[in-house]
Amino acid sequence: MKVAVDAEICQGHARCWQICPDVFVLDDEGHSNVATPEVPVKLEAKVREAVNNCPERAITLT
Repeated sequence: MKVAVDAEICQGHARCWQICPDVFVLDDEGHSNVATPEVPVKLEAKVREAVNNCPERAITLT
């Protein structure tokens, strides 16, 4: 599974980072980026939870 964050949609709520800081990181303005685009199997459930908690739906899985 791969994960990505659309920087143009992300508003910086940081819910994804709070849920899964091993995959998501925040920039200087608090917007999310992906530190680990290839999601390790052990973190897939947390990444799905982060996707479901993004208010802007800025996170996509492939």
